[in-house]
Amino acid sequence: MSVLPREELRGLFLFEHLSEEQLDWIDEHAVLEHYTGGETVIREGEPATCFYLLLSGALRMTRLVGGTEVETIRSDQRGAYCGATQFFVHQETEHTYGASVHAVSDLTFLTLPAAEFATEFRRWFPMATHLLEGMYLGWRNSDTVIGSRRRLLALGELSAGLTHELNNPAAAAVRATAALRERVAGMRHKLAMLAKKNVDPTLLEQLLDIQEQLVKQVASAPKLTAMQQADREDEIGDWFDGHGIDQGWDLADIYVRAGLTVPDLDRLLDSVGETFLDGAVRWLAYALETEMLMGEIEDSTTRISVLVGKAKQYSQMDRAPHQWIDVHEGLDSTLVMLAGKIGPGIQVVKEYDHAVPRIPAYAGELNQVWTNIIDNALGAMGAEGTLTLRTSRVDDHVHVEIGDTGPGIPAEVRQRIFEPFFTTKPVGQGTGLGLDISWRIVVERHQGDLRVDSAPGATRFTVCLPVSEQSVI
Repeated sequence: MSVLPREELRGLFLFEHLSEEQLDWIDEHAVLEHYTGGETVIREGEPATCFYLLLSGALRMTRLVGGTEVETIRSDQRGAYCGATQFFVHQETEHTYGASVHAVSDLTFLTLPAAEFATEFRRWFPMATHLLEGMYLGWRNSDTVIGSRRRLLALGELSAGLTHELNNPAAAAVRATAALRERVAGMRHKLAMLAKKNVDPTLLEQLLDIQEQLVKQVASAPKLTAMQQADREDEIGDWFDGHGIDQGWDLADIYVRAGLTVPDLDRLLDSVGETFLDGAVRWLAYALETEMLMGEIEDSTTRISVLVGKAKQYSQMDRAPHQWIDVHEGLDSTLVMLAGKIGPGIQVVKEYDHAVPRIPAYAGELNQVWTNIIDNALGAMGAEGTLTLRTSRVDDHVHVEIGDTGPGIPAEVRQRIFEPFFTTKPVGQGTGLGLDISWRIVVERHQGDLRVDSAPGATRFTVCLPVSEQSVI
């Protein structure tokens, strides 16, 4: 009894041009297998014994990446195939399934034994088998080499960008810590000098009170222009000169940066009197500078913490592969990672529509898309230009536009930029896979769209991503 009517077998796109004899072999060796929704059909790494063709229902395919299951494709297309798809390739080791397949809904497969099918396939199509085998082995070898190289380059870019950004706050924290050590030592010295003068305990208590009051003002010190800073330093310097404080111009800068004014110094004078004013002014200067240095250290370490958070967000190393995301977070973290490539002549303009909804996506893969496109834009502009990031919602899609003011992409090149291995960069500077990978991530993985419009001085890539879950990927 036939597994399927002859017209149904020939209706499957893989079999439509087979001869009657070949269809007889398929019919003789094929088996129908039925699975319920949620059931696992095959598991990655197990011996690849069967070639599967989907007759009805929907499936999803997954692979393990770093111990995490990553969904690679969904399909409900009749005739879609999976399982032992490289059955025709001769190899010394046993074939294994390269991915797991799960039933999304109740489904039916037509299955063929891989080993027997391989023998018959080679007899039917000897030349095609040799060509396919050579192409597959060549692709696998080149993909292994180039893939490893791309991963190393991506890791290098991420490390370079992060190191560049971490260097400034880390250096600032080190400098502030060294200066803080000196100021604390100086403050202890001044305190010892005040103690030797037999200061009245009540007077010392007043000095400590006014110190606490003035130190609290440091956090809310106003930002001054260079002219305002100079004027206030002159005012405070004159006050110091008028009260016999030597080298008052050195102290004036500290008091002004701390947000203090002449009335604050009058209050200090009222509390300690002329006798102890010099020592009190210098001791208070140490206290104020100590507070400002601690503020610098806090700002620097906070920035380091934020940068590390951005790096984790970019790599998605502590998050599920598929999640509901805010595209702006990915764009911002990518800019942080590429900061080392954004020179002083590049202006970054963000035109974000924060009303756009969160979308279901593979966040880490989209970050790779942003990286590829932004990196190309920076390379096109060179040392000067404007990088524009714009987001908006158009119907049921979120649009992310990445524009640059480079020389543009010629029409003849624009038609090929999404082809694998096509690159306009000099030999050794590009693999030609960045935009191909981006296209596959956006179009195949997310059922979105990736477009490019270009003219001299205005190139714009537009990534369109659906705002709702897609049943078929």
